[in-house]
Amino acid sequence: MSEQERAPALMRAEPIHRLTVPFQRFLHVEAAGGVVLLVATVTALVLANSSAAESYAAFWKTKVGFEFGSFQFKHSLQHWINDGLMVIFFFVVGLEVKRELVVGELRDMRRAALPIAAALGGMLVPALLYLATQWGEPGQRGWGIPMATDIAFVVGCMAVMGSRVPRSLRVFLLSLAIADDIGAILVIAIGYTESVDTTSLLLALVGVAVVVACARVGVRSFAVYTILGALIWYGFHESGVHATIAGVILGLLTPARSYVSSGVFAEMLERVHDVVHGDWEAESHRAEKVQSFQAATREMVPPTEYLEHTLHPWVSFGIMPLFALANAGVAIRVSDLTSPVAIAIMLGLVVGKPVGILLFSWIAVTLKWARLPEGVGWRLITAGGCLAGIGFTMAIFIAGLAVEGELLADAKVGILGASLLAALLGLSLIGTSSRSSSA
Repeated sequence: MSEQERAPALMRAEPIHRLTVPFQRFLHVEAAGGVVLLVATVTALVLANSSAAESYAAFWKTKVGFEFGSFQFKHSLQHWINDGLMVIFFFVVGLEVKRELVVGELRDMRRAALPIAAALGGMLVPALLYLATQWGEPGQRGWGIPMATDIAFVVGCMAVMGSRVPRSLRVFLLSLAIADDIGAILVIAIGYTESVDTTSLLLALVGVAVVVACARVGVRSFAVYTILGALIWYGFHESGVHATIAGVILGLLTPARSYVSSGVFAEMLERVHDVVHGDWEAESHRAEKVQSFQAATREMVPPTEYLEHTLHPWVSFGIMPLFALANAGVAIRVSDLTSPVAIAIMLGLVVGKPVGILLFSWIAVTLKWARLPEGVGWRLITAGGCLAGIGFTMAIFIAGLAVEGELLADAKVGILGASLLAALLGLSLIGTSSRSSSA
């Protein structure tokens, strides 16, 4: 029985639990996020290629915001999603990176060497292939588009294959995706920042310094960090450095160790036992005691783990599908697949990703910097490299920063076509690998 199933069992059973328990369990299945993201993508494509296309496009351009005296802060719905809600997505990315660096696969350089080398190859080769076809052309700025991997769709594909995907390959691909995310973050911060407002940037950096100071003196309030996070986001947003960088920085600053040790927690449980089994009805300040127990329970797990678990459903089933609905809708014509930008992106994701991952992995293993995961051969590494060519979310995000107008539409078509091809290639290679190994 899962934690979500056990929790209501500790309380009085209510009819609503028949609905909420399966729903909560679904929300914490990683592969389910890929399914919802796929549904949102298909919906956006259908709307963009229907009679409602004009209304669909106009809806995302609706201005939303507020004004206070002479101060106005209004942007389109699409902007609020891409520069606002996606900050939470990047915050979770930062949390994942921090966890992997402190307690995960990336903390040990010997184990991290292979996914880091593979991620490096999976970023450099696609970018170089893209530039080889677009150098000096209007789409040249899109070199960062084919560099990223969409982990949600990759996890969904691995879930489809079930036990045919070795656990070691899953760990390799997840670690590769984390290293890939670090590269994508650097690409956004360095490659797609044109001008900087130093005053606003200074405001953001002061906010970061205050966050560090608060952590040093032991401030544990999520409310305090949320307010500071909003200030940091505003500073980056107004500075010209992409606002999503605020999420990454805050994620990396989040502690990856628990604040309350298991021994202290055990002592607290003993006190709770004594209080509850005493005359609980006569206890004074009961609400205060319950709040202290709740705080101690929350502090039993590292903030990175707690926040990842809390935000995962919101990101997977809210923010990413909304991003797809607002950005994946593009009118598709067969001729668009042969546009120079679309071809360059498909070349980068479908060919460059697996070639780069395979080549740099082979170099790392040959030079004895790393070794292949147990039970994983070069065929499965190639299959994983193909799956890494699913670039959807991050690729569309970077495309929105790199190109615009007709080039952006061509880029989205290329990303969608490449992601579909990469998924089919990866799944077929994993399928044939499992059949040959069982023969």
